[in-house]
Amino acid sequence: MKLVIVESPAKAKTIEKYLGSGYAVRASVGHIRDLPKSNKDAVDVAGGFVPRYQIVKEKQKVIGELHREAGRSDEVILATDPDREGEAIAWHLAETIGLKKPKRIVFHEITESAVQDALAHPRGIDEELVRAQEARRVLDRLFGYDLSGLIWKKVRYGLSAGRVQSPALRILMEREREIRAFVPVPFWVLTADLKKKGGKTFTATCMEEPTEKKEAERILQAAQSGAWIVKAIEESRQARSPRAPFTTSTLQQTASTRLGFSPSRTMRVAQKLYEAGYITYMRTDSTNLAKEAQASIINVVRKTYGDEYVAPRVYKTKSKSAQEAHEAIRPTNTAKPSAGTGDEQRKLYELIRARALASQMADASVMRTKIIANVEKGGIPDFAANGSRVMFDGWLKADPAARGEDVELPAVKADDALELIEARSESKETQPPPRYSEAGLVKELEKRGIGRPSTYASIIKTLEDRGYVEKQGRTLVPTYTGDVVSTFIEQNFGDYISDTFTAEMEDELDQIAEGKRQYEKTLKDFYGPFTKAVKAKAKIPKITGMGDAPAEFPCPICGGPMEYKLSRSGRFMSCKKFPDCLGARKEDGSEIAPPKEIGEACPQCKDGKLIEREGRYGRFIACSNYPKCKFVKKDPAEEERAKTGVACPICQKEGRSGGEMIERRGRFGPFFSCSNYPDCTYIIKSRPTGRTCELCGSLMMEGTKTIPERCSNKTCPNHNPHKLAK
Repeated sequence: MKLVIVESPAKAKTIEKYLGSGYAVRASVGHIRDLPKSNKDAVDVAGGFVPRYQIVKEKQKVIGELHREAGRSDEVILATDPDREGEAIAWHLAETIGLKKPKRIVFHEITESAVQDALAHPRGIDEELVRAQEARRVLDRLFGYDLSGLIWKKVRYGLSAGRVQSPALRILMEREREIRAFVPVPFWVLTADLKKKGGKTFTATCMEEPTEKKEAERILQAAQSGAWIVKAIEESRQARSPRAPFTTSTLQQTASTRLGFSPSRTMRVAQKLYEAGYITYMRTDSTNLAKEAQASIINVVRKTYGDEYVAPRVYKTKSKSAQEAHEAIRPTNTAKPSAGTGDEQRKLYELIRARALASQMADASVMRTKIIANVEKGGIPDFAANGSRVMFDGWLKADPAARGEDVELPAVKADDALELIEARSESKETQPPPRYSEAGLVKELEKRGIGRPSTYASIIKTLEDRGYVEKQGRTLVPTYTGDVVSTFIEQNFGDYISDTFTAEMEDELDQIAEGKRQYEKTLKDFYGPFTKAVKAKAKIPKITGMGDAPAEFPCPICGGPMEYKLSRSGRFMSCKKFPDCLGARKEDGSEIAPPKEIGEACPQCKDGKLIEREGRYGRFIACSNYPKCKFVKKDPAEEERAKTGVACPICQKEGRSGGEMIERRGRFGPFFSCSNYPDCTYIIKSRPTGRTCELCGSLMMEGTKTIPERCSNKTCPNHNPHKLAK
């Protein structure tokens, strides 16, 4: 018996269909080892930046099962994903299970032919790819922990920074500052509805936009009183070439624009399509197509649309780090018009297929037409109407959504008389540059060389989770917290979050993967100067204010001036005499009741006093030494209601007494955590049922109407029992 190990149960299920009875396919369910949460123990800097990995607690049972399976197997084959992350998982599996010479196979699509071909050409684990992933992980940990620790002290407890996250936030804030500094300029747009006698009406727009009202009125008056004629007709035939097949970045951008998917949603859906064998691997920056795949696509184009639509093309990959052995994202079977379960999978598959087909099709031919009209001897700027019509649809036949709007103009010729139906003037103002959408930020990150295909979605999600940006529709809007954090890092560590530094560091990590750069030297060259810079800033004063509050909002206690400050829930106004005066107002100017002592000492720390204060969810009683002491006094009746009667599995395992799962409320709603917090940080999303999962041993929790109970461990197959049953 041969054992094949992959990451996900869904992938294992698909591969099992292609292998005979002599194979057992099992899943590691993602990473099995990671760095410990404590930075002190995570990396041995003095010993050469050696990471000290720990087995993920939830994976103990999975590892045990894999170890037993490996022991009774004749051969172990590691078939994790074909990238750095997948190579690292394969290495961790080999190290943890104790595999001496495991075979490593990779495939970029989960089809029978691809899997069988990979089995016929096994290799060893690529140590250089593993080192590149390790360098990235260690670098991110050192950067994030050291800088986040300083931000906690100088800005506010609980904030964070990241090697790629912070440059992305800086890009958003640079645009936000442009918007704030923007001064609108008025201008006027003049239009005229015209038609040739007996012809179709069309709208022409003045080719100049006056910024003075008198000039706009002069043009409008002349337009309304003069006789109109066609001054000229400009026609040009243009070819529209198709775009390359999708990379991770372009798929995220197009799915956002056309389907309204966030980058993280796009990657989640694409992962399912890949694991089901419908598309090739979805983390790639290559636009390359395998010859067999290209031939298959061309064959489908020929059969579906005809020979005149076929135009074989090879696209050059822009990214320096792209590996031509990898492919663009494409269907594994282009002849299949639709695939996937559920509406979102089908939509994304059809988008990927349309782009793949279009990439091997003929140019579309579009006739651009421009009618220039004016008043005879009017002395005003020309008016123009632009239109287009498709002469040959070419690749647009496969991807009609890329066509855009066709504006048909009537047939006219120079010197034709025109009848004015209506002329009008509209006052407008110049607009500031738009904020970035998710798709726009992905495009910008790729253009600047910040991050890699596998990180774009997680960068945006991290910014949202940290409360640094908020999504308004598809637009990313920086919060006040994001503003303060970015400003602090830009002013004190600007060099480390610059485009140049971040892009060069990405290139150096790529060079480790290529065997052109040493792991230890790369980290040493970065960490030496960086840690000195962090220590040098240890003496800078703590940021307490964010500027003066409006004079219309005086302190509600002493009547003095106020200033903006930052709290965990956003910006608020505080009296400038704080702590001598505790007057405060919310962002909207409404008064915040000041904290007051209740005459009790904190039972958790020695010198703290219990005070009543106002929080996001109303008044509460807590220790005055927060955040050093996090004691919060519960209302007895409320505390009794919050109990679930379910023991905390972590406290039971580690021999801690009194651990019980209780209901709490956070920024994203209710959740359930151990009563021994902060000594125990075990958390689950929904109310525990009291049972434990048969697969991984985690608590079972309440689900939905259709799935009454599910495992609380997201990485466990039993987290989605409806899929497990299938």
